[in-house]
Amino acid sequence: MTVARVIVDVPSRDTDRPFDYAIPERLKDWVEVGSRVAVPFGPRKLQGIVTALAEDADADVDLAKLKPLEDVLDALPPLSAELVELGEWMSRRWLCPLTVALQAMLPAALKGRSEKYVSPAAGVQWTDGEIADSGGLLLALGKGKPLKLDALLRQYPEQGPTLKRWIRQGRLEEKQQVEDKSAGKSVLTVFPGPPEKLLQAAENMPARASKQRELLRFLAVRGAEPVAVARLTEEAAVALSTVRALEEKGLVEIRPVTEDRDPYADRDFPASSPMTLTPKQAAALAPIQAAIDAREAGAFLLHGVTGSGKTEVYLQAIQRCLEQGREAIVLVPEISLTPQMVERFKSRFGSKVAVLHSRLSNGERYDEWRKIREGRAQVAVGARSAIFAPFASIGLIVIDEEHETSYKQEESPKYHARDVSIERARQHGAAVVLGSATPSLETYEAAKHARGGRRSGLGDIGYIAMPERVANRPLPGVSIVDMREELKMGNRAMFSRPLADAIRDRLEKQEQMVLLLNRRGYATFVMCRSCGYTAACPHCEISLTYHRGSANLRCHYCGYSEAEPKTCPSCESPHIRFFGTGTQKVEEALAAAFPGIRVIRMDVDTTTEKGSHERWLTEFRERRADVLLGTQMVAKGLDFPYVTLVGVLAADAALRLPDFRAAERTFQLLTQVAGRAGRHELPGEVIIQAYEPDHEAITSVQGHDYDGFVERALLLRNQLGYPPYGRLICVTFSHESVPMLLSVGERFASAARETASGMGVGRSFDGAGGDALEVLGPVSSPIARLKDRYRFQCMVKYRGEVDASQVVSRALAGMADAVKKGGVQVSVDVDPQMML
Repeated sequence: MTVARVIVDVPSRDTDRPFDYAIPERLKDWVEVGSRVAVPFGPRKLQGIVTALAEDADADVDLAKLKPLEDVLDALPPLSAELVELGEWMSRRWLCPLTVALQAMLPAALKGRSEKYVSPAAGVQWTDGEIADSGGLLLALGKGKPLKLDALLRQYPEQGPTLKRWIRQGRLEEKQQVEDKSAGKSVLTVFPGPPEKLLQAAENMPARASKQRELLRFLAVRGAEPVAVARLTEEAAVALSTVRALEEKGLVEIRPVTEDRDPYADRDFPASSPMTLTPKQAAALAPIQAAIDAREAGAFLLHGVTGSGKTEVYLQAIQRCLEQGREAIVLVPEISLTPQMVERFKSRFGSKVAVLHSRLSNGERYDEWRKIREGRAQVAVGARSAIFAPFASIGLIVIDEEHETSYKQEESPKYHARDVSIERARQHGAAVVLGSATPSLETYEAAKHARGGRRSGLGDIGYIAMPERVANRPLPGVSIVDMREELKMGNRAMFSRPLADAIRDRLEKQEQMVLLLNRRGYATFVMCRSCGYTAACPHCEISLTYHRGSANLRCHYCGYSEAEPKTCPSCESPHIRFFGTGTQKVEEALAAAFPGIRVIRMDVDTTTEKGSHERWLTEFRERRADVLLGTQMVAKGLDFPYVTLVGVLAADAALRLPDFRAAERTFQLLTQVAGRAGRHELPGEVIIQAYEPDHEAITSVQGHDYDGFVERALLLRNQLGYPPYGRLICVTFSHESVPMLLSVGERFASAARETASGMGVGRSFDGAGGDALEVLGPVSSPIARLKDRYRFQCMVKYRGEVDASQVVSRALAGMADAVKKGGVQVSVDVDPQMML
């Protein structure tokens, strides 16, 4: 008996193991590793994923008592055996249940209830022998209406292997009819007969049927390709009744065909050709192409300044990959996945490109994912989750702006796409390119020093430098304005005098500007000047942000909102004021200071509608606006020839966050946004406003001094044992009761220390090196309450060859009953990127 080992979709540590199920005879040809199945689990019927097949179950299992699988949920497995193996690795690496790791790889459309339908693919031809051997199956399918797969299997059980073979060959189409309408739209399509048959019929057509005769001749000339009814009636200038008349005569066939929803169907991407590389670009491309040719896993840091031409290197490396019949994945931060970025890949590789990102509907993402799975796309361009694109033979993975924190998922599974890409490359023998003008300190250390690479867990990474812009264009000049001096001079406006003068100058020259303020909303907090009351979220320990457009106060963590107060809710004083500055307030100030200025504001509030992101950038590209104002989404991935000024407001706002990476992220953001200026013929200028202008994260931007900033930052990290010289695991506990959290947190910290001591691991981080593990906490999290639950955290800091994941797992396992009974929620984040 064949047994399926199934991980059920219950994200619990108690069920985080495979369960054995018998495979019924009717399903044996359909069950593979990676198949989604329906299984009985206690009194319930659950979904699960097959992780292994075995002819015999474990010796202590009574085969006769095994429950059978109830159904297979997809004609073709949505996950390959390689992706299941990757999920098992992710489960160990980030300490999450295996089902959570596997579910992260599936498109959202497959997670709802669905029905499977089968229909002949467009234009497929069947031989008389196939029709006879199908036992009535093809006659049933030939009636035009898609049929349910499970009904076909019940009616023609002996045809299961044939059905599956034809689906794999693409001769039959399997569609998912999902509740969220992911199955695509159905289009009535005409399937003409052979041209010679159509011409013969036209000759025999009676004189009064002149329109039918013309249509037959039109179809004969057009060829045997299927065509949508609506398109045919328009091209041939005939009525639908004429097409139906030919159908009644048996000269054409009309049946519905499900079309993929292409989110870029209305866009025309003119074809582009490979550019002649500069010597620096050619030198950068050579080792990447050599790695692709060798088909051996390898990773490279492509450290290129903004405007150095990294994208063209990516494109030509992808071309080499495709020439070998292999596939490529390109990851871009969500905020950088602009239409401009998509256009570069679509123009070069056309229909071979599938795009996966959150601004598509579930159905559009499902159709793009299906293009990849069915081999109709060889390049996947997308945000973080595109790393799970179901390719069979990956040759190249590119991670652009590799330093971006959005590559780390903040919900379980808390994976980092960079680490997943290196593991997938190992499985496929592929090359990984990590591109950035400001690499993360972990990646930079791994690339520059092999010993540091081992400490960071990234392995050895090759280093490729591109220190110059294309055509030797100069990097923009950067000036820093001390806003304290502006106040002393009596300037209380949000624009310093140098920035205001520069804006007027660009308006006169009809050039464009980018202004960055990494705070959305109108005011960052609301306070009563009489009693000191501050508007705070009742569910989170965080101030509410005022949004003037909707006249309400909002929590940016849980979504709570309340109406704008007219008087103080505490003392009823009318002296309630809005403090701080957000992008809405800057937009208003620009209009007041520079009458007639045209401003496009891009932040979370203005880009919620589908297509809004593209619409704003198109308007700016067409020079229908003078200023592009926004949060960090305007800092990356944009290339506009007339942008000659970049202004940064409150550049030091994030430096005081309780996060050891605060300075690094500030430097990266400022460097990235500075790179938007002067990318073409016109020279660029950058003006940074700050109240702490002497901080090295700001002064290093002025000199474009990445190496100097990194050298100083790494020295401090080494002294403190922070990444890349040590690693972290953050364990967060949440509950309605603070005493309960303190009790659980102290119990975990004690258990973790005892476990580490039993493994012979020291606690001290003093000295030059050696294995060490230290447990810090429990302490209140920086944001102490979220969604009515208090939060405490323990930080496990370690270095060397310590198996810290095992330490954390054992400590949590020893207190699992107490945590479960007390209702405490536990979140484990291995290598955290956000410390809040």
